[in-house]
Amino acid sequence: MKNESFIYQSKEDVLNAAAGFIEERLKRENTFSNAVDAQSYVRFKIAYKESEVFAVLFLDSQHRLISFREMFQGTIDSAAVYPREIVKAAIEVNAAAVILAHNHPSGVTEPSQADISITDKIKKSLELIDVRTLDHIIVGESAVSMAERGYL
Repeated sequence: MKNESFIYQSKEDVLNAAAGFIEERLKRENTFSNAVDAQSYVRFKIAYKESEVFAVLFLDSQHRLISFREMFQGTIDSAAVYPREIVKAAIEVNAAAVILAHNHPSGVTEPSQADISITDKIKKSLELIDVRTLDHIIVGESAVSMAERGYL
């Protein structure tokens, strides 16, 4: 690897570059094989956002990243999420699985009842088209896997 010099303009530039490095490593290793890799990637992508962002990692049948999309933008403490749009995007990219993610700008990562409810609605919607929901990661000061907590 050649020695490259980077000039970053903002905190967002630094975090986007870090997410890019993780994404490249994951592409070389071919898969999101564990929750830690997914959590690290998502934290760099959306943790710093000042408003709530709901994103989806669309994966192929081997859990390789097809696409990362910030699907919905919200306010400082909520975002309107539409399962129909996630289903539509999954079909568009021919995804076999997804990892859902959103940030809590407050830093508190405990899943709310609204988080649990929307996760269930999205999971059920995606099941209709044979797309698996592997996890829903909430990022703030740390990252919480709803799958590890038993919500999926």
